[in-house]
This record gives sequence, C-alpha cells and structure tokens, in this order.
Amino acid sequence: MPEPDDPVPAAPAGRRLPARDAVLVILLAGILLVLFEGPSIRDAGSDMQPGVERDVTRAVGAPAGWLSDRLPLDEVSDDALAVLEDDQGDTGAGFEDGARAGGVPPVPPESFDPADLGEPPAPPRPLRRLLVTGDSLAMPLDAELARRLTGQGVAVERDPHVGTGISKSGLADWSKVSAQQTRELEPDAVVLFIGANEGFAMPGAGGEEVECCGPAWAAEYAYRARRMIDTYRRGGQARVYWLTVPVPRDRDRQEIARAVNAAIAVAAEPYRAQAQVLDMTELFTPGGRYRDAMPVGGRDRLVREPDGIHLNGTGAAVAADAVLEAMRADFAIR
Repeated sequence: MPEPDDPVPAAPAGRRLPARDAVLVILLAGILLVLFEGPSIRDAGSDMQPGVERDVTRAVGAPAGWLSDRLPLDEVSDDALAVLEDDQGDTGAGFEDGARAGGVPPVPPESFDPADLGEPPAPPRPLRRLLVTGDSLAMPLDAELARRLTGQGVAVERDPHVGTGISKSGLADWSKVSAQQTRELEPDAVVLFIGANEGFAMPGAGGEEVECCGPAWAAEYAYRARRMIDTYRRGGQARVYWLTVPVPRDRDRQEIARAVNAAIAVAAEPYRAQAQVLDMTELFTPGGRYRDAMPVGGRDRLVREPDGIHLNGTGAAVAADAVLEAMRADFAIR
C-alpha cells in the first residue's frame, strides 16, 4: 500500500480505449481462430476424453470445421507460413526435393518385407524357371537343386562360372553376366553362391584402387552386388536367394569372406521384398569357427571339400535344404 504522502502515479499517455473495444478484439480473434483453425478444433474435440469439455469443443468444432473446409483460408495460412520460413534462409532441400537435389535417394517399397509390416504374405506362385549361378561354390549345389526339383515342372538352369569373382573381371564381368543371364533365361528365381575367388583390389568411388578388405572395399563390393541383385530381380518379377560364404579354413581367406558377407547383407537391403540373404556362415561355421564336419541326419558327417573352401555333396544337400525352405515361402514347390 502506498504511503499517504506518496505522489499519485500519472495516467499513461496516449489514446484510452473503452472496455467495449477490448471485447471486440477478443471476438474478432475468436472468429479468425474459428475460420483458420476450424479443422484443428474439430480434430482436437475428437481426441479428447469424454466429458463436458469435449462436448463443448465438439459443439464449436463441428460447424467451425465445416465452414473452414469450404473456404481457402487454410491455403492462405500455409502460404503465409511458407513466406516466413523462406525469410529464415535456405536450410537445404526438403524431403520432397531430396532426390532431385542429388541427396539421399528415396527408399523404394522393395526395401520392406511385407511380413515386417504385418501384411499377409502373397500366396506361393508357380516356379517355372530357376537359375543357379555363381562361381565354383555353386557346384554341386546346382546339381542337387536340379535333382530335388525333378518332376515338379521346374526348368533348372545351371550356370556356374568357375574361377570368376565380383571383385575381378578378367574372366567374367558379373555386371554383364547377370544381364545376359536375365535377358536370355528370364528366370522366376535366382540362387547365387559366389565368393571363393574374391579379395582383389577394385577402383573405388573416386577412381582410386581400393585394397581388400576395409570399409571402402566392402562398399565397392556391395555396390557391384546390389547392381546384380537389381538385374536378377527383373523389376520385381523374380526372387533372388544369395548364399553367404561359409568361413574357410585359411585365415587370410577368412578376412575376405567376412568382408564379402558384410557387403552382401548391405547390398540386399534396398530389395528385401525380393532378395533374401541365406546365412551359410552360421549354418556351416557357427560362431565364425571353421569345421570340416557337422551333424547331418543324426551323426557327424564331412560337409567340406579338402581345400577348406567348397562344400562337398553332403554339404550341398544341407545348403539345398535351406534354399528350398526359403523358396517355399514364395513358390509352390515341394
């Protein structure tokens, strides 16, 4: 409380408005809010818990939303906000401009396995032509798959290219091989087992030679493998089953196999709906430890050739079991 001797403060200078003007300003603000944000009020009412506040909000929001829907004021508001954003300066391309601006490429629908999104799987369809290809690792898997599918109306095309690799192109360029196979055979499914002859230096993204087996080498290998997958999937008409390389006996080759398998996993990511990586590493060499034999049919049996790289006939039969199990989800085969 001011003391009796304190001077009385002077009235503020300027025009003095009556209380009626304040009421008019509040009413005008309410009308503008209804016109511009009618849908928001209506949606807010729908999200509220039952009660008096919800009833009042919905009573106001329903006619406000109806009126706002029939007026272009929401577009005017968006344009105004866009002007304000432009005034803040360019902070880079927006999501809709990313691909055109040369930034991160868009994610295609093929990147998602429908099962991961809770969608029902497509019913298995007929398998008319199967291509089994790769390097020498694909032998005798190709013969085993052909034998298993005999009598089921499936034409099995066996086309391994011995001594070739994705990281070398002296004997065969797999970009061209995959394109020719796809063009001539038009397979419904492709089983690919390759990686016995890798580890060669490759030109990197900048043109410089990249030695095995670091991230730059794996990135180039993944890029090449991804191009092959994109070719083999035939725009979504075919399915690709790429087998990883079981850990070899030789320690130097183990380093190469790790890089190859890591690159294959990355390569297939954009096409998970149509390309499946089958883990032969864990199947034959669990924990990354080499072994010549494993339990098959209730007893230990040799599954590797003496070179410590390739699968023998028994190992090929084990791999064929895994391949056919994966294929039965997509194709009507036994």
